[in-house]
Amino acid sequence: MNNELYNMIFKRKSFHLFRNIGNESISVDEVEQIEAVYQTLMPLCPEIKTAIRVVPAVETSCKRGQQLCILLYSEKKDHYLQNIGYIGEQLDLYLVSQNIGTLWFGIGKTSEASYEGLDFVIMIAISKIDDEKKFRKDMYKSKRKSVDEIWLGETVDGVSDIIRFAPSACNTQPWIVEHKDAALNVYRYKKPGKRGIMPVDKVSYFNQIDMGIFLCFLDLCLQHESIPYEVQLFTDQGSEKEKTLNAVYKLSTEENRESFAR
Repeated sequence: MNNELYNMIFKRKSFHLFRNIGNESISVDEVEQIEAVYQTLMPLCPEIKTAIRVVPAVETSCKRGQQLCILLYSEKKDHYLQNIGYIGEQLDLYLVSQNIGTLWFGIGKTSEASYEGLDFVIMIAISKIDDEKKFRKDMYKSKRKSVDEIWLGETVDGVSDIIRFAPSACNTQPWIVEHKDAALNVYRYKKPGKRGIMPVDKVSYFNQIDMGIFLCFLDLCLQHESIPYEVQLFTDQGSEKEKTLNAVYKLSTEENRESFAR
């Protein structure tokens, strides 16, 4: 993944309402570029087929003042929700680089439940923003869990304090990283008795997409810091357990680990 996407982490914000964003529109050429860029993005699971459609806002149930919605489709296989989150977040960050505001809209519906034999998963609402200043000015002022809440063990400079700003459904931030024995164990975390405003039967579904978004941030940060690693994914069946292992990042050597850990 290119470094420009990493830089956009600090600029992006979720436009929960597209108001006071100016009168500029996303052009036909820009839509074609979005579709072309999507084909170049790196999937978490290359064997899973995915696709997108860019449609007018009126063709969806999303009523946030956006111009268009990007509909994301996928085969239903192990890791498909994480895979959509992972690819979709790269697209999200690309859009930010083009001054296009975004909103992951989990509860959105479309009449096109399937496309090219793939199932609809989630949508991203988008609109052109007329001024870069309307994006995030200071990421660190965002309301997010502290490092201590999402990270167990030695912290990693340039990683531990950045990945916590990954977007998530209803700001649930359903993740915990355990740094142990030169590895990062990444868990989907469900706080007992808490689910926010999401319907109870949708919490696991959206939180698995969130995990893919989080893994995208983690990869971008590790690559930016030139930290070598290998990833092993674990199947998440959507259980209601407090912690569900999603991935293990094996850091290459003990020497490497000691050089970048505080």
